Amino acid sequence: MNANKPFKPYRAADHLQSPGEAAEYLNAAIEDGHPAVLLKALRNVAESAGGMSHLSRETGLSRESLYKALSEDGNPRLSSLDAILRAMGLRLNIQPLSPAEETDRNLRTA
Repeated sequence: MNANKPFKPYRAADHLQSPGEAAEYLNAAIEDGHPAVLLKALRNVAESAGGMSHLSRETGLSRESLYKALSEDGNPRLSSLDAILRAMGLRLNIQPLSPAEETDRNLRTA
């Protein structure tokens, strides 16, 4: 390894080349269970899809509202989330819990 070679930090956005890859990445973020992780993943996907300015043009939402909605403490409206995902070539999808997740849910509520 060349010690003089500049270090390039890892950026998830550099590795999200298709809507399919973005969907897998976002689904993994959802499985984490922490909203801040999903919001960070959405920011990374937005960056890979042309940035906030591009996303603003595609969704009709202002850059300011996008930055706010996708911030670490963001709480995007469902309509904003739907517009953001569609601009990225994605959509929301609801699925039932797996049997293991259902068992875990039942144990926590008992």
